[in-house]
Amino acid sequence: MTKPITSTLSDFHQVIIMINDARNRAYSKANAELVMLYFNIGKIVSEKVLAGNWGDGIVNDLADYIAEKQPLLKGFNRRGLYRMKQFYDVYSDEQIVSTLLTNCKLITT
Repeated sequence: MTKPITSTLSDFHQVIIMINDARNRAYSKANAELVMLYFNIGKIVSEKVLAGNWGDGIVNDLADYIAEKQPLLKGFNRRGLYRMKQFYDVYSDEQIVSTLLTNCKLITT
């Protein structure tokens, strides 16, 4: 005895829902990792600039170094690095970053 077509389509639809749910969870986790990466890079740049160890020239050198070693990466130019610094400066309170990570699923949709 074979299943009715509507039952089979319902099963197929359930598989599609599972795939989409897993994909959305993966995007959310990837976004959380990117938020932490940008925050941590911003922290390094901010602390080095604040201590007077780094200036525009060094940040440019870092951007050039990243471009040389990882040419396919985007967003790690001078402007991007300073945006990461600004992100850290604004959200350096750990409680705020935790809240951002909790809400990362909102970024993916």
